[in-house]
Amino acid sequence: MTCMVAATGGLLFGYDIGISGGVTSMDEFLLKFFPNVYHKEKSMKNGGSQYCKFSDHLLQLFTSSLYVAALVSSFGASITTKALGRKISMLIGGLIFLIGAILNGVAMNLGVLILGRLLLGVGIGYANQSVPVYLSEMAPAKLRGALNVCFQMAVTIGILIANLVNYGTATMKKNGWRVSLVLAAVPAIIMTVGTVFLPDTPNSLIDRGQKEQAKAMLQKIRGTSNVDNEFEDLVIASDLSKQVASPWGNIMQRRYRPQLTVAILIPFFQQLTGINVINFYAPVLFKTLGFGDGAALMTAVITGVVNVVATLVAIFTVDKFGRRGLFLVGGTLMLVCQIAVGSLIGSVFGLDGHGQFSKVLGDVTLAIICVYVAAFAWSWGPLGWLVPSEVFPLEIRSAGQSINVSVNMFFTFVIGQLFLTMLCGMKFGLFFFFGGFVFIMTLYVFFFLPETKGVHIEEITKIWRSHWFWKNYVPAEETRV
Repeated sequence: MTCMVAATGGLLFGYDIGISGGVTSMDEFLLKFFPNVYHKEKSMKNGGSQYCKFSDHLLQLFTSSLYVAALVSSFGASITTKALGRKISMLIGGLIFLIGAILNGVAMNLGVLILGRLLLGVGIGYANQSVPVYLSEMAPAKLRGALNVCFQMAVTIGILIANLVNYGTATMKKNGWRVSLVLAAVPAIIMTVGTVFLPDTPNSLIDRGQKEQAKAMLQKIRGTSNVDNEFEDLVIASDLSKQVASPWGNIMQRRYRPQLTVAILIPFFQQLTGINVINFYAPVLFKTLGFGDGAALMTAVITGVVNVVATLVAIFTVDKFGRRGLFLVGGTLMLVCQIAVGSLIGSVFGLDGHGQFSKVLGDVTLAIICVYVAAFAWSWGPLGWLVPSEVFPLEIRSAGQSINVSVNMFFTFVIGQLFLTMLCGMKFGLFFFFGGFVFIMTLYVFFFLPETKGVHIEEITKIWRSHWFWKNYVPAEETRV
């Protein structure tokens, strides 16, 4: 129950990911804040390139500005998480997100709208830094994968709820976009109130010198008084971590090269799958493909349902089949789908962007996109957060997770800011562009990512010592300084 409550932090991230695409497709919102886009879209109904109808840097800034703030705030969250505990960081994130949601709902000009988005980003930076670490430290090794995936499950539920909200508010004659934006306060309240009642992790309590409370908490969450071995491992890890003068300097040492590589490449590849093309701009993308306003929002709901159901697959299989298997199967399917979608769009629109999808081709494209979303939802979606959160030793864990979050947020910003412009410039070739990265990341997993299933979080260094490549970097006996 503790892990389930903590995982609701993903609702913040998911709701915001899902809500922005629907809001930016609403005529009232566009007319108020982005009138140029509104008039361009209406004029292109009578001709013009379908690829470029929504291309506008300010419109993209509305979506992407949040992730710049999340990137910067993740470093502050690292300091808070280590000094005050995971729980306090989660609480701070929820409160700041709540303020941002209220500002977005009452915004009367673009400046206030962007300020609200920036505050949402700070909240997400704190939540995404602290929640995965919290889940990994609280969960027993045999259930760590499933319980950590609950964070991604909450993200997908947040996306689905946002898509349903947008579908409903789009029918409102006035202020539907305000309702969509201000309802982001609901997941913020759920997380903030829930966090008040959460305990802190044994790892964090030990790290702050509260060993008796830590042992009592470990006994409580493991359901047994026989926790001496695990508790001793935690104490030793904490003592070693305190010998590290600078986690940020230490993480750059050669012995931590495997973990640093994971912290950078996993979130990088996660965003270069192109998934946030669907998450951010699904209604806009489907309107580009010729779907009507209501149909475009409904297709976003359909992909949201697929996202939730497929994430359930990850919850029930990640600790049975392991991380590598899900990564490889998901990556292969995503590659096939990217090639198929790019080919279909190219066959209809060509290079000039003129054309119209038939109902049959539109439905086929939607079906392929649903397969793509499902493949991501059981692989790179949840595992992109799980694997980086479980591979770091305690002395560099907060720094490592901050790098993971900041890289993720940076490339989320890049995709959010540039996708519509890239679609206008690269046309259907954009989907082949993302497909190329899916191919590369699948090779990376096959050759360089070891299996972490069932390994205790404080013993994770052992897997690097036995890996064919990374054993050249990790010493046979740890000599942390």
